[in-house]
Amino acid sequence: MTTIKYSQSVSDKDNLVLLVNAKSDFSKYELSAAELAFLKGEIAKEERFISINQYKRRVVVSIEESKKEAYQLTEAYRKAGNKACALFNGAKATDVTVIDLVGSGENTLAFAEGMALGNYQFLKYRQRDIKKVGHSLKNINVNSKKVSQADVARLQIVLDATEKARTLVNEPVNHLNAPQLAKEFEKMGKEAGFRVEVLNKAKIQALKMGGLLAVNLGSIDPPTFTIMEWKPKNAKNKKPYVLVGKGVVYDTGGLSLKPTANSMDSMKCDMAGGAAVGCTMYAVAKAKLPVHVIGLVPATDNRPGMNAYVPGDIITMYNGMTVEMLNADAEGRMILADALSYAKKYTPQLTIDLATLTGAAAAAIGKYGIVSMGTADKKTYDALKKSGENVFERLVEFPFWDEYADLLKTDIADMKNIGGPVAGAITAGKFLEKYTDYPYIHLDIAGPAFLEGGAYDYKPKGGTGVGVRLLFDFLSNV
Repeated sequence: MTTIKYSQSVSDKDNLVLLVNAKSDFSKYELSAAELAFLKGEIAKEERFISINQYKRRVVVSIEESKKEAYQLTEAYRKAGNKACALFNGAKATDVTVIDLVGSGENTLAFAEGMALGNYQFLKYRQRDIKKVGHSLKNINVNSKKVSQADVARLQIVLDATEKARTLVNEPVNHLNAPQLAKEFEKMGKEAGFRVEVLNKAKIQALKMGGLLAVNLGSIDPPTFTIMEWKPKNAKNKKPYVLVGKGVVYDTGGLSLKPTANSMDSMKCDMAGGAAVGCTMYAVAKAKLPVHVIGLVPATDNRPGMNAYVPGDIITMYNGMTVEMLNADAEGRMILADALSYAKKYTPQLTIDLATLTGAAAAAIGKYGIVSMGTADKKTYDALKKSGENVFERLVEFPFWDEYADLLKTDIADMKNIGGPVAGAITAGKFLEKYTDYPYIHLDIAGPAFLEGGAYDYKPKGGTGVGVRLLFDFLSNV
């Protein structure tokens, strides 16, 4: 865990990052005449990231980029922070002080954020070479007249929540099944101060959550349904915001076994939506945001064993609708549908679900954004899109035309659970819409939730924690 600290003093022994622009004066930071001349030469060549090795310490000068949009500039600072993180870890530095000579608190925090996010590692199960592969960087000190101690504390909360989400996604199923995931949410609730109730299999059966129970038929581990609530006395909203996260802790595809080579290797990540919801609840409560928020996470694994449901089965859902199950690998929508129906009891102001739901979404836009769609009004949608830009977890809105629902029609039930070979991300969203009667936004995070090919900027290989920063920013601004 990387610690962000508020700093008002600088030592000549500190490893430094100087955030500058063309008008900045950085001559007082123990730089020799030769080093200043070197910096001027590099700046003249339009270098943006300059490193000086003073042997007793490292000094990085990061020069502000020219970007058309403010959010793009802020993202450039995050990326520069990630680059600095790699440099200081290579130098085996433990502490770094980031000094704002531009006068932008937001971008100074973004630089520190990029450093901290890029410093994350999942080494829990490594037994050898820990010192060799482990990062040295532990503390990032922020020195800016435009940043308060409260700003730094708030950033630390969001970073901690994001790292918790990453770790949950990286945990293998033999260490994190559905009941264990629920226990992690309970731990977070105790630490941050939000209410957590976990419904066991008997309660889920009593509620007749047919979708969740059907997916769980192939597993020896019981399902769980976790209800989390943060309701402060000073909440701005009379109706709660409800967050719903897919909690499939492992997905084999069930009896519609995943057919492609290596397609199961990363399926421990299929609960990334649930992790994002639980960790957002942690951040919201820890920061004591004045907003009433409820989180719902239905959880199970999806396996072909035991008495697993089979293509052709008719499933009666929590709301009484019947579904012809034609693909057991379209299981996420089955468990989310029950949770979305359950959300009706809260009469929500808005419900947002997050799910690694379809390969179609990942194929459409890759790791670069989140596929979105829904029924919320334009003002609400635009606010969420703005938050996506603020944290650079950008939303791509797909059409949500009624015609796509026609692809879910079947002769023998109210609907089927798969739409066919076209528009797979949209038909999955239209399936879920049938279980809502409130303003609703569906986020398919299949692309950015888990990176298999390696790190991408400050997002590590494996779980990225996508969704936590997005939702926290959105709920901070409602």
